[in-house]
Order: sequence, then structure tokens, then C-alpha cells
Amino acid sequence: MRELSTTVLIVGGTTGGVAAAISCLRLGVACVIAEQTDWLGGQLTSQGVPPDENAWIETVGGTATYQSLRSAVRARAMARGARARVVEPFGAFNPGGGWVSRCCAEPADFAALLHGALLRSAAPGVNGPMPMVPTDQTWVPGGELDASLLRAEFFLSPMGAVLSADGARIEAVEFRDRRTGDRVLIRAKFVLDASDCGDVLALAGVEHALGAEHQSVYNELHGRTDFDASRKIDPMDQQACSWCFALEHRPGENHVVPVPDDYAFWRAYSPGVAGAQTREPTMEPPWTGPLFSWTVPSHNPEGRRTFRMVPWPDTPGLGPNGTEELEMWRYRRIVDGSIWPARADGTPSPDVSLINMVQMDYWIKPLLRPRMHGVDDSALAGARRQSLAFLHWMQTEAPRHDTRPTPGYPGLRLRGEELGTQDGFAKSPYIREPRRLIARTIVTEAHVGTDQRRAAGADRDAAWSATPYGTAHPFADSVGIGHYAIDLHPSCAGRNNVYVPCAPFRVPLGSLIPVRVWNLIAAGKCLGVTHVTNGAYRMHHVEWNVGESAGALAAMCDASGAEPSQVHEDPMRTEDLQRLLASLGVRLSWPWE
Repeated sequence: MRELSTTVLIVGGTTGGVAAAISCLRLGVACVIAEQTDWLGGQLTSQGVPPDENAWIETVGGTATYQSLRSAVRARAMARGARARVVEPFGAFNPGGGWVSRCCAEPADFAALLHGALLRSAAPGVNGPMPMVPTDQTWVPGGELDASLLRAEFFLSPMGAVLSADGARIEAVEFRDRRTGDRVLIRAKFVLDASDCGDVLALAGVEHALGAEHQSVYNELHGRTDFDASRKIDPMDQQACSWCFALEHRPGENHVVPVPDDYAFWRAYSPGVAGAQTREPTMEPPWTGPLFSWTVPSHNPEGRRTFRMVPWPDTPGLGPNGTEELEMWRYRRIVDGSIWPARADGTPSPDVSLINMVQMDYWIKPLLRPRMHGVDDSALAGARRQSLAFLHWMQTEAPRHDTRPTPGYPGLRLRGEELGTQDGFAKSPYIREPRRLIARTIVTEAHVGTDQRRAAGADRDAAWSATPYGTAHPFADSVGIGHYAIDLHPSCAGRNNVYVPCAPFRVPLGSLIPVRVWNLIAAGKCLGVTHVTNGAYRMHHVEWNVGESAGALAAMCDASGAEPSQVHEDPMRTEDLQRLLASLGVRLSWPWE
């Protein structure tokens, strides 16, 4: 067994894990990142998910480092030859031109910048190759980092934890090298769980929640009421995961993938629809018809909405309000071919669309199980097969946007260059909901949900009308901010999607700290939220903020000798942390609060 020792161990080189490492390096603290793939960045990179963000992200809606990363991605695209143009309604250069975000861009560009910032002088500590697109475009997140303090360990899966005699401290985490099967033990003073599944929580027996709470647990407006309250939580009610992939379109060519083994099921699957082919779980309320369709559930008065797909080189028409039609090719497009010069042979630069649609949300099996660490590999395989089936449907049976008599787009071709893969699929699945820490503070819908707060009289607050979503609970121990709707994708318990307004919120320090284990800090999506509020706190910019603040907390505790819980319990120490975070560019409140 190979053994390492460090001050801060960051389990998961995710969006939050990278931000945590940046804080550690800015504050001069040694750390090790243990990542399961060969790319750092998580949602932004290895999972291939363009960032879903808030309306204020260009100004006051994120941390300084996160905003500077977005600026660096834009600058990198221009340095590589893109002809920058402003794409309305975003009012900023959007490299991919996707309409889901103001900064749709290639995951490879995000990865190159993150690796460059963290690992420029840390190569001797890297185990294994890190394929990366060469670039002269560097990114310095808030000052030059002492990357010699960082060791990045790739292809490591967490397998166990070594605890102190009283179980109140994690002394080390054990990993398995995914390539060789060898064991690696990493000892640390502080352990940050930045994994997508809350792996350390399960391995170390840290108190956590899995699934959806009954409404009676936290009195949440959108909490579940359809199971016995004595159960308190339904562990099956986990949001669907998705295995994303990238496509280009080559009209006139045939790139149809072989018929997947379970394609017959998926093309006929109409979740919850009476008389349709079913497989557990069904869906309540029922779907809008077949899952594989351009028509999907919506929260508009009709309960459904149809989004066509208009792949390159055709362009969408105008919507009812005179703006460009919102269609699915440009939904998460990551390469806008029109802003790039032609190839050397004179052919146009390709358009590339990142496919992450609700039609490929996998809810047949939950990824996570009670009393089990890691994920259910059969669920991962099922998610990948569903995505492949959806691609085959798009290539062969999808209704077209034009007058061509035969359905489907056979010219859709899997493309891996932007994802760092050979097969066009992301390196890892997009996991929306992890195990969630039972923290000293649990953020509930009563703290952030617009509708629930209005019902409780919060709309009488003077600042309520400052935003269309009202205001959230003003946590005094704030270590960051964020905003997104409460967006719950369909779940493995057969609950259809939930999409309700959420107020611009704060991230309380107490949500990062366990009730018992003193040297563990949540550094990503596994912080202390409920199933409902995870729908807002799981977004890229929030995960980054959580990781950045967790890294700073670990560095402060290392310097002062305090435990994270002692910082939380002492208002003066909390204020010291908040001053440190403010100096790093972490916003602690919204301007109107």
C-alpha cells in the first residue's frame, strides 16, 4: 500500500474540490486532491455540463475567482482564434452560444485553465498522464498559486476511512487506483468531502441523509406527503442522473449508432401514462406521452412544452415574442461554428452541441443505496445505455424541423474532442444529488423558497421586492451566496419534476460542518441541505463557492489551531473567517440585503 500525508485532503477533484484547493494554495496550506478521472473540474469538465447560473452572475452573483474563470474561458476562446461577438440576451461573449448559460464553452477549455492554474509547478506530484489542450492562455485565480503545495492524485476511488478511537476524527482515507487496483492511504489533518456522492460521509459513518424527507421532518412546502411519516425519508427518491455526450451534425452522412439492446423499451416508454408500456418506477404526475419526444412536461398552464431541434447548418426561426426560437441544438451548444475560422481544407468549423436533456434522465434505479458506499454500477451502465438509446432515436426516429419525408438525423455524430474522450461521452455521469450531511445547520425550503417564505409573511420585509424571487433567510454566519430555482429532476421514486422559485440565498457556515466529526468539512454538493433545497444549491457557482469557503476554513483552522465547529460556535471566530473570505473575493450577502 502506498501512503501519503498532507494537511488537507480533498476527496473529489470536482467543481467544489478545485475551488477548495485554490483557497488552500492561496493561503499557503498543503493539500492533496484525490480524483476518480484524469480531469479536474467535475460539472464544468469531466461531466460535460455547461454552467447553470443566476441572473447576476456577471456582477454580484458569484465569487471573484469563479467570475474570473468565466472571463478566462472567454479569453482563451479568443486566443485560440474565435471571433468574439456578443450574443443577446446575455450581453456578453458566449463562446458556445448556448442559451442555457451566459458562458457555454468547451469542457476542455475549462479543464485546461483549471489544470494550468493548479498544476503548472506540481507535475512531480501528479500520478499519471493528464491529456490537455495546449494553450498560452493562463488563468491566475486571485494571485499566483504556490502549486508546489499541491499533489494531484488521479484515477483514485475512495474505499474506506480510518477513524480515531472515539470515531470523532477521520485520520485517513483509503483509495483504490482504478487502473492498477493498488491501494493508496492518504492521512490528513482535515478532510474535505468534495465528491459528487458524499463518499466520505458513507465511508466514515458520518451522519447524513439519502433521499427525500417527509414533509413533517422540516415542514417544507414541497416535501413529500405520500408515504408514512414515521419513515421520515424515502431513500429511493433521488434525482435522476444523466450521462452527457457531445454531437456535431454532418448532413448527408450516416453516423447512426447500432441499435442499443434495450432500445425497444426506451422508444415505447411513456412514464405513468395509462395503458402505456411501464417499468418501475412509473411517474406521478404522468409524463406528456412517450419519453423520447420533443414534447416534455412544463410548469406552464398547458403542463407541456415542445422544443424542436434545428441542428447546424440550419438556423432556428423566431419565437412568439420575436426572439430566436429556443430549440434543443442551441440549448447547450458548446462550439458555435460561426465564430471560428474554416478548417485547413476549407470546410466550415463544426457546431458542437452538448446533449443533456430530460429525455435522458435516468431514474430506473437509484445510484446510491443505504449502508453502501460508492454507486450502483448497474445504474451507471443503465444511464449510459439510455443516453445511447436517445441518440439512436434522434438519428433515426426524431421528428425533423424541415420538410424531409424521413424522420431522424443520421448525420448526428458523436464527438469527443471537447470532452477529452474517444467515444463522445463525458468522462463521468452528471450526478445531481449526493448523500447530504446532517450538518449543524440544515438549509430548508422555509429558508429559501419564495412561495413558502411569502406564505410565512417574509414578503413584508423591506427588501422583498428587490428581486422577482423575494429574499431568503439572512444567515449571520454566511460564507457565500447563490441563486437558482428549486429544480428537482424526476426521481427514482416516480416523482415527476419540481421547478419552483427560490430567493437569492446565503450559504451558512453551519451547513458545512458535521454535528460530531470535528475535522470533516463539506466542500461541494454534500453540504447540509434537504432533498428540496439541493435543487438550488447543487449548481456550479454554488458548489464552487462552497468549496472555496471550505478550503479557506480548513486553512484558517490549521493556522489558528481551532476546530471547524469552534469557528462556528464562536461569533468572533466566524467574523474572522468572514473577513478572510471577503479578502479572497467571496461575497457573503446580496447588495439589497
